[in-house]
Amino acid sequence: MTENTALRQCVIGILAHVDHGKTKLLDKIRGSAVQIGEAGGITQAIGASIIPLETIKKICGSLLGEKTKFSLPGLLFIDTPGHAAFTTLRKRGGSIADIAILVIDINEGFKPQTFESIEILKSLKTPFIVAANKIDLIPGYKQIHKNLLQNIQNQDPFVQERIDTKIYEILGKLSELGFESERFDRIEDYTKQVAIVPTSAITGDGIPELLMVLIGLAQKYLEQSLRLHVKGNAKGTVLEVKESTGLGTTLDVIIYDGILKTGDKIIIGSLEKPIETRVKALLCPLPLKEMRDKKTKFKGVKQVTAATGVKISAPEIDNVIAGMPLQNYNDENKTQIIEEIQKEVQEVLIETNKEGIIIKADTLGSLEALTFLLKEKNISVRKATIGNITKKDITEAEASYEKDPLKAVILGFNVGRDQDVSSTDKVKIITNNIIYKILEEFEQWQEQTRKILEAKELDLLVRPCKVQLLSQYVFRQNNPAIIGAEILEGKIKVSTRLMIKNKPVATLKSIQEEKENLSSVTKGKQAAFALEGVTLGRQLKGDEILYSFIPEDDFRKIKKLTKYLSHGEIQVLKEIASFMREDNPVWGI
Repeated sequence: MTENTALRQCVIGILAHVDHGKTKLLDKIRGSAVQIGEAGGITQAIGASIIPLETIKKICGSLLGEKTKFSLPGLLFIDTPGHAAFTTLRKRGGSIADIAILVIDINEGFKPQTFESIEILKSLKTPFIVAANKIDLIPGYKQIHKNLLQNIQNQDPFVQERIDTKIYEILGKLSELGFESERFDRIEDYTKQVAIVPTSAITGDGIPELLMVLIGLAQKYLEQSLRLHVKGNAKGTVLEVKESTGLGTTLDVIIYDGILKTGDKIIIGSLEKPIETRVKALLCPLPLKEMRDKKTKFKGVKQVTAATGVKISAPEIDNVIAGMPLQNYNDENKTQIIEEIQKEVQEVLIETNKEGIIIKADTLGSLEALTFLLKEKNISVRKATIGNITKKDITEAEASYEKDPLKAVILGFNVGRDQDVSSTDKVKIITNNIIYKILEEFEQWQEQTRKILEAKELDLLVRPCKVQLLSQYVFRQNNPAIIGAEILEGKIKVSTRLMIKNKPVATLKSIQEEKENLSSVTKGKQAAFALEGVTLGRQLKGDEILYSFIPEDDFRKIKKLTKYLSHGEIQVLKEIASFMREDNPVWGI
């Protein structure tokens, strides 16, 4: 018996920097579908907006051409708030989203979350197109025609030039990031170039063209991946876990393959062993109702077919975590399904290195995105898990402090902290709901901490110093000899040995200034030096220039820390090296 196959809807994810118009653009796409006035023109499911092929054809009109044949049923736009939610939409081998729209404000260009979005798309291997949004805010722009290209051609020349300039700026930045791109009507090869579609979420300019490019790409290049095995297992990802009135804990799920029915047995990924339960009810909002509105009423359905979103009511799902994979199963394939799901979870929940930092995130996909971006920056991760930061995490991070204080840090993406958990003297905690900001703060903290550690290391070494003895200030000739001295360059501490050229002559026992004992003294200061192992008038006349005697090992370490030395100290260091190399030409090398 041949298994029935069909094409499912193409899943579209939308990412953007804050305020670049992602939500308004999605609202405009939905609004365009609703304005067609056809019943069923758009369906709101949990976390998704489904626009059928017929509705897309009517919005695009002549852009699609009368002879073009399409076999896929439509487009499903993932409707989760914030670009970070995109990281939840994962499956083995990449993203649930077949294509993504990267929304960029054409006037502002690339912003931190734009770069971050591209990194996430790259990590999940998701193809994308760019919506160069807010074209209506280009000075002098007017909506003359509904057709985008005709509209651009009929703008004043300076407006056309401004649009071209902004498009080329996006082209240039994408090129720097390793992507060839071009305005959608100038593309030579969609498999090699990223399409850029100018849009306006306010006027609707570019919406038909955006849908045209999406449906065309899906039909031409994604047909194989859109094949839906109707009799196969339903596969999905948990978008959100929440309390629903009268239902208790429910799961908002995107089903990206197969059919899920009421009563099906399902397995959901977990940090420990998979959660086994049974679908009690499948619920969808009433048509065109806003899914995030608490007043929205749901209707029960017997089954859902990929790709779609649905609310699942089931027992024993309180501990489910967003981003976890979900599949239905029967008794024959249960073991296989459990292995598949555990493998998917373990691909992310791994201790990647013996040494490194600890990271926490709210979902499996978020954790994967953060791990990917850290690896790109060559930052080793020792442990990556889901959930709030706990005291156990602090204890584990403290264990890294003795080996490397720069790794005694916990990064938290979209997570909180358990009660009484905070940064300590040894462990730094950095949390944010924007990955870019976490990485920025982490790198700043590492740089500051590195400077502090290196400064401390330098302070433990014998630093370069040049001292002029003052023969007019001899207070005692020996046991110890006490004489006035001026620091010509550098810094000297008590217990430092002093030399004439490369011959040690005395050890600095104590320093006194204005009858006050000091532990060190720096350039430009005068103080009384108590010198052990020397008699003034014999080994020293009292008017010599002395240098700090730097052990060879200290010298090698100081060479790596010269950025913390003054220009004068570096010159003294060179003088000391030249003295020492009179007897040993390879000293300090």
